[in-house]
Amino acid sequence: MGFFDRLSRLLRANLNDLVSKAEDPVKILDQSVADMQADLVKLRQAVAMAIASQKRLRNQADQAEGQVRTWYERAELALQKGEEDLAKEALTRRKGFQESSTALTNQLKGQEGQVETLKRSLVALEGKIAEARTKKDMLKARAQAAKAQQQLQSAVGNLGTNSAMAAFDRMEDKVQALEASSQAAAELAGADLESQFAALEGGNDVDDELSALRQRLEGGAEAVALPAAETSSLEESKDANGPEVEAVKVAEVDAELEELKRAIDKL
Repeated sequence: MGFFDRLSRLLRANLNDLVSKAEDPVKILDQSVADMQADLVKLRQAVAMAIASQKRLRNQADQAEGQVRTWYERAELALQKGEEDLAKEALTRRKGFQESSTALTNQLKGQEGQVETLKRSLVALEGKIAEARTKKDMLKARAQAAKAQQQLQSAVGNLGTNSAMAAFDRMEDKVQALEASSQAAAELAGADLESQFAALEGGNDVDDELSALRQRLEGGAEAVALPAAETSSLEESKDANGPEVEAVKVAEVDAELEELKRAIDKL
């Protein structure tokens, strides 16, 4: 393959690619329908000219046929008058018009066939143009919808790389982080409040127990009586083992009380 052949093919390929990219379906459809409409106008003009030619041939054929009859009648008249030479001349003229009439009749038949063909072509082209117009509107709508869809997809694809959208995403993350921090602080505050109330409630129990213990001590008894359950246990133990359990001394209770106070102060 020669260099110029390759260069020619390359140029034609690039030109075809440029033309294909430059083609707008909507514009091409409109232009195609416009071209078909122009062809329809030309075909109508051709049909009109063919019909006019047909009528002209028919008139000429009718005139030739009339001349044939006229010269035949003249030949009869000349022969009746004894003008044989004149009758012969009339028949000669009649023969020329008869030949013309025959030729015109044949042309007329051919012209009629052409006119019928042109009329059928005209009707078919009109139907195709009507169908093309209907399809054109549908195809234009589909092309516009496809173009809009393509633009939408392109816009959606560019959202990830758009700086404004990236900034929007960063701000959304920041707001979520602030909300999480606020919720954590609220939870910690609530937990601290709960612990404070729990401490207060626990302190009341200890204070109540301390007050009850102080009342027993202020009663003047030298030995603090044990609870009923413990007393019954001691009596059972006494009955079982024989010797009595010694009473708790006040000094020991005072020491236990001081230790309990120190424990309460640490709370």
